[in-house]
Amino acid sequence: MADNQYTYAVARIRSKEISLLDKSDIDQLMNCKSEKECLRLLTDKGWGKTGEENAEQILSVEREKTWELIGELVEDLSVFHTFLYSNDFHNLKAAIKQVYTDSNFNDIYISQSTIAPDIIVNAVKEHNFDTLPEHMRACAEEAYQVQMHTGDSQLCDVIIDKAALETMLKKSRESKNELFSQYAELKVAVADINIAIRSCKTGKDKMFIERALADCVSLNRNELTTAALEGLDAVYQYLLNTVYADAVTALKESPSAFERWSDNLIIKHIRPQKYNPFTISPLAAYILARENEIKTVRILLSGKRNDISDDFIRERLREMYV
Repeated sequence: MADNQYTYAVARIRSKEISLLDKSDIDQLMNCKSEKECLRLLTDKGWGKTGEENAEQILSVEREKTWELIGELVEDLSVFHTFLYSNDFHNLKAAIKQVYTDSNFNDIYISQSTIAPDIIVNAVKEHNFDTLPEHMRACAEEAYQVQMHTGDSQLCDVIIDKAALETMLKKSRESKNELFSQYAELKVAVADINIAIRSCKTGKDKMFIERALADCVSLNRNELTTAALEGLDAVYQYLLNTVYADAVTALKESPSAFERWSDNLIIKHIRPQKYNPFTISPLAAYILARENEIKTVRILLSGKRNDISDDFIRERLREMYV
């Protein structure tokens, strides 16, 4: 689909943006006295579908609605695969663990993906990774062998997580779309920062850190590795000399504060795409806005369900797209 053919789709998305939750909607939800009251308010706003009262069901339906809408507007959904590769690799991890433990769980797989979960499960069960896309085969084989022969689930996860990041970044660059490239760069950088911080706290060696970190433009992998081996202060000092200097305050506060910071950074970067009507970017931005909205509502509902103080909940809420 040529860029000018997205004009109608963008116009439809514009009309849908009106129904996105804004700050006042979040304030309304915060003023609710219980999770049940929040769910009632969300239902009044059109969330979920008739007969559903369970929070996770409602949130799952909202995600499905997003992709159903995008599917109506765009014939080839592969243009949005940058957002879905991580789900494929999640499903690969789940399949390997399921086969390794000889368990039978179906609710551990994510349906919004570029490859049907059944294909991944069968590939792992049959130890035949030729049925997977080329970008998954090598990591699937390596992770499978590690899990089956050593039982090292952490190393299995590291192998798959790094491949997921590298695939997302490579494919986003191939798309030649600024939003996809920017999104993937931020996601890889945030993942690398998290890896460096966790490695410091758990005393991981150089080999582990180098194996876990993925290359990206905005961070120097070698310098981040060196800093992680020296300690948290060295990581903070390194980050202060990068475009992620603002992350240091959040990192010092807590892991959840850093996660909030990184999600808000993505929203900040995608907002300008609203005003790009002749490209696919506003549709991509809408998908990310909806994911951000659903995550925020999940945090809020969880807080209400567990009687967490409003101040504590507010500290974890994300910025809204609108």
